[in-house]
Amino acid sequence: LLNGLAALNLVILVVGGGLSYLLARRTLRPIQDSLEAQQRFTADASHELRTPLTAMRSEIEVALRSKLTAAEAKQLLQSNLEEIDKLEQLAGGLLQLAQTDPTKLRGEFKPVPLKLVVQEVVRQLKPAAKTRQVTVQADIDEVSVLGDRASLEQLVTILLDNAIKYSPEKSTIQLSTDIGSKNVAVSVIDHGRGIKASDLPYIFNRFYRADPSRGKEQITGYGLGLSIAKIIAELHRGRIDVISTPGHGSTFTAVIPTVN
Repeated sequence: LLNGLAALNLVILVVGGGLSYLLARRTLRPIQDSLEAQQRFTADASHELRTPLTAMRSEIEVALRSKLTAAEAKQLLQSNLEEIDKLEQLAGGLLQLAQTDPTKLRGEFKPVPLKLVVQEVVRQLKPAAKTRQVTVQADIDEVSVLGDRASLEQLVTILLDNAIKYSPEKSTIQLSTDIGSKNVAVSVIDHGRGIKASDLPYIFNRFYRADPSRGKEQITGYGLGLSIAKIIAELHRGRIDVISTPGHGSTFTAVIPTVN
């Protein structure tokens, strides 16, 4: 009897320990994933910050070892100013990611006329579109969504700004809406270079840039825009879908719940 009880207790101990281990791993998995994501983000941010700083340091060190003419000194300052602009863009993007507070945003959600949001974004980006000789056509229905107006403007700005950057000169970008029973889909359609199918799963990742797949032209940026846009859409209980064909353009669609 004692041997039987000892064997039973041993089995219970082994099985219980194994189940506890599996449950603990399952419970800690989200924490581990979060820590790994934070480590990757920190490493990526450090790399992106180091790149312009290294360029500035190299140029300045070379300049200190040589005698510069006034023209060369001016060129050096212009180059450093460009690198400073890049750092400001990166710092601004990182700040936007850090300030995206789900609790704060959702507490301030109000009915927002979507048409007014799109009209304001188109007005702000009109100079950028004019510079690239791109025509922006907006056909937006009268519909309201429940959300934060500033964040929704930022979301549409990111999608339209990307469309302008990647569109060829003298092309057209269309903005349209499709109203469903509970949601409205806002689509930004460009006729640019498109995105490779292999890049599509990663374009919303922080610091991911698919420039090589979109043409030889160098596009400035740090790959934070679409990541921020995705976060904003999710905070509004929505999502962003994308359809793209290399050489034929892309369609980014933000789906946002409407006011019931």
